[in-house]
Amino acid sequence: MLEQSETPLRIIAVPSVAPGGLEAQRSGHFGHCDSFTLAKVSGDAVIEVSVVDNAPHHEGGCLDPVKLLASLGTTEIVVGGMGARPLAFFGEMGITVYADLEFPTVGEVVDALLEGSIPVMSALQVCGGGSCH
Repeated sequence: MLEQSETPLRIIAVPSVAPGGLEAQRSGHFGHCDSFTLAKVSGDAVIEVSVVDNAPHHEGGCLDPVKLLASLGTTEIVVGGMGARPLAFFGEMGITVYADLEFPTVGEVVDALLEGSIPVMSALQVCGGGSCH
C-alpha cells in the first residue's frame, strides 16, 4: 500500500519594494522591482520567508529575473504586470503567474493567493512597452 505523500512545498514570489518581507509594499511590475519576497509554503502555512535582490534590468533583459526565480525553485509568482515574453518564459519554466494589484502588502498578496482569491494571469493582461501601470 502506498503512503500518502507530503504536501509539496510551494515557493511564492512577490515583487517587493525594499527591504522586502511580508510587511513590505508589493511592487507593481516584476521587472523593475527592488527585490522579490519568497514565501515558502507547506499546505496553507508560510514556513519560511526570504528576500532576494532583483536581477539587473537592462534593455531586453526581462528574462533575467525569470531565470533568477526559477533557479531558486519558485513555483508561483504574483505580479501587477509583465510583458508577453516573461509571461511565456515563466510558463516554460513551470512557474504559474497570477495577476493582482488589489492587495498592497506582500503578506496580503500571499494570504489572498493561498485563499484562492487571485486569478492566473492570461496573455490578454500583458503589458506593452512599460505602459501597463
